[in-house]
Amino acid sequence: MSFAAALLLMSSLPAAAQKFSISTNILDYACLGTMNLDASYSLSRRWSLTAGVKYNPFTYHSGEPERQFQYRQQSYSVGARLWPWHTLSGWWFASRLRYQEYNIGGIWSRETEEGDRFGVGLYSGYTHMLSKHFNIEFGLGCWTGMSFYNRYSCPLCGLTVQSGRKYFLLPDELMISIAYVF
Repeated sequence: MSFAAALLLMSSLPAAAQKFSISTNILDYACLGTMNLDASYSLSRRWSLTAGVKYNPFTYHSGEPERQFQYRQQSYSVGARLWPWHTLSGWWFASRLRYQEYNIGGIWSRETEEGDRFGVGLYSGYTHMLSKHFNIEFGLGCWTGMSFYNRYSCPLCGLTVQSGRKYFLLPDELMISIAYVF
């Protein structure tokens, strides 16, 4: 009798919706090993908050000491997503505030640039539910803001060619992410 009463009581309570997700962008790992993690919290049926981090500490050498290349960075972002249908599934549109500390060089030329970027990004994408707890996300976006930088003639020599600040508009995300929803 008490089991039936407990079952009836539990069935009358609202079901706990899946409100949290964590994801990682697979394509970022192809960008010279950039590790990344995003977390999302559903505020309502159509809105979610997101926070993300990217980290790449790697420097690569191609045989000669002068021929190193890197895309080192640490990046932090917070933002919101609008889901026209329902959070964590379907189409979405997002905006993020982002900070990035970076050191890029030796990839296309011997010049290296390092500095700090602050900006805002706009993104769009689609999330497909694979199962109750796994989603796959596709998306793209760009960001713009201000960069405070130093440019060097080569990755090792430290000879400053230019420094200052500049506005930028850059592609930011090409995303194929795996998300765990709980």
